[in-house]
Amino acid sequence: MITEQTLALPHGIHLQCRVSGAAGQPVLLFLHGFPEGAFIWDGLLAHFSRPENGGYRCVAPCLRGFGGSSRPTEVEAYRAKHLVQDLVALIAAEGPKGVVDCVVAHDWGGALAWNLANQQAQRLRQLLILNAPHPGAFWRELQHDPVQQAASQYMHFLCRPDAEALLAEDDFRRLFAFFDTAEGRAPAWLTESVRAQYRALWQQGLTGACHYYRASPLRPPREGTPAAAPLTLPDAMLSVNVPTRVLWGMDDPALRPGLLDGLSDWVPQLHVQPVENASHWIVHECPELVTQALADILQSKPEQ
Repeated sequence: MITEQTLALPHGIHLQCRVSGAAGQPVLLFLHGFPEGAFIWDGLLAHFSRPENGGYRCVAPCLRGFGGSSRPTEVEAYRAKHLVQDLVALIAAEGPKGVVDCVVAHDWGGALAWNLANQQAQRLRQLLILNAPHPGAFWRELQHDPVQQAASQYMHFLCRPDAEALLAEDDFRRLFAFFDTAEGRAPAWLTESVRAQYRALWQQGLTGACHYYRASPLRPPREGTPAAAPLTLPDAMLSVNVPTRVLWGMDDPALRPGLLDGLSDWVPQLHVQPVENASHWIVHECPELVTQALADILQSKPEQ
């Protein structure tokens, strides 16, 4: 059974979490992206909390700024260091001995998971990334690849001071359009019940979600303007020394396949699994595939 719990963290932030499985069991942590909420993981929470599938304690927070979690008003509060602090405190509270067996992360959740694995590798045994670019690869492509630069122009829209108001217009028309297929149609997985879940989430506020983009230093140059001075990302900030699987929908219109190039330079224990005919919304589109990928990881987990 999936329940909702609000976890108060020592540094004053609270996270609304969807939870399944008994406290004290090995933990799986699920991190959503934009413009999602913790509910996208419900199928995985239900599956992996069952005794026959490992009996894990499965925890999916609404990230800071989303849903019923704390929503600070300052842009600075959404810098990566603060968001990672939330995850470290959550793991300390939920994970036996302050460790989780696997972090499963999509989009912005994946961006945080890359940082967590770099800075706090001792907190997680394995990592499953779903269409979330490694920061080194993302910055490289934003600087040098015109295709990725064009695909990322939407980030400038989300940084506008009126982005929240524009996204909320006409029953969140622009936000629902993020999910459209390449043909411009709503995908089959976006049923009325799923729409209702997203609508209820977005009605709680969009400012925190947009602040992720406003706070991020990783943005493409604006079309028609010179690029900003290069940002330096030292290798010490990019290395990930935990076993990592990357599941990547190859038809992602916002995050192009070039982001997979050179990943092993930063992530030596890496397995990349390209998924043809899947887009950015791989959690919704390919639930069985994601479930199987996580099951494979857990069956081959490293020595504790």
